[in-house]
Amino acid sequence: MSRTIFAAAHVVADADDASKLDWDATLAFRRHLWQQGLGVAEAMDTAQRGMGLDWPIAAELIRRSAADAQADGGLIACGAGTDQLTVPPTGLDEVIAAYTEQLSVVEGVGAQPILMASRQLAAIARDADDYHEVYGWLLGQLSGKAILHWLGPMFDPALAGYWGSEDLDAATETFLSVIEANADHVDGVKISLLDADREIALRRRLPEGVRCYTGDDFNYPRLIAGDEHGHSDALLGVFDPLATVAGRAMSFLDAGDTEGFLAELEPTVPLARHVFEAPTRFYKTGVVFLAWLAGYQDHFTMLGGLETARSHEHLLRCHELAAELDLFADPELAAKRAALL
Repeated sequence: MSRTIFAAAHVVADADDASKLDWDATLAFRRHLWQQGLGVAEAMDTAQRGMGLDWPIAAELIRRSAADAQADGGLIACGAGTDQLTVPPTGLDEVIAAYTEQLSVVEGVGAQPILMASRQLAAIARDADDYHEVYGWLLGQLSGKAILHWLGPMFDPALAGYWGSEDLDAATETFLSVIEANADHVDGVKISLLDADREIALRRRLPEGVRCYTGDDFNYPRLIAGDEHGHSDALLGVFDPLATVAGRAMSFLDAGDTEGFLAELEPTVPLARHVFEAPTRFYKTGVVFLAWLAGYQDHFTMLGGLETARSHEHLLRCHELAAELDLFADPELAAKRAALL
């Protein structure tokens, strides 16, 4: 009630054909997130966008998840990007057309759009003006409000220099100017730079009514708790494995008990920092591993074979840290599955 909280949800690959999804298990996990009181951020990088989940499957995922959200009364927002472009675009018009196609799917099912950072735009944009042109046009066509997504290069190296500069101070100025020019169409911004001080400074400069959704999987408790100048809402991949703890923690914050909230959530940070350690883009492997240990799926197979992206030592440490948090409803099952490594 006191914050808007989204968990970016992973997908479950089909055990017999890892190029497809296990739709029953994938959608059941979304219902689990809603049951904890969290919203679902669908078809985001946690769901392996650009790392195994292509646009046709993502579009079907958006349609199915949105239908379940309407049936269950769950909060949902969905990623719209440009990843259907399989060859490099030759101009901004191709990027705009790709975004528009995906936005039509998201808005067509009644979900809130998240404008994902585009690898294709990063590759061809010449300067800040190109970002103004693309985002200004897209936001102006929306029927509602979107969340803008700034994903740092630690999550995706192809996004280096987003907003027109590799200098984060200069990029921040462009980002803010895009928001200010289109504030009537911006619900909020998701910041995934793993830099708490930069996020706090940025959120204090946002126009009135524009939310800051933290995407900082290292520093989320204090950012959500906030300070005398404001707070961050959240759109976090780490809330996929931490959904039960996050839901419980939020009940303290809703009751005005910030210390109780921090007492619940701060002990989870060592696990989060381990799951998201460099190379950070492979954090999805730990997220799915923990879902398997917790019994939310019956195998540890991922799209594109991404289950091999982390070492066994890394994954076993995920199990140890999660077990210390009492994260598993069935600790014996978790231990048995971890031992299979």
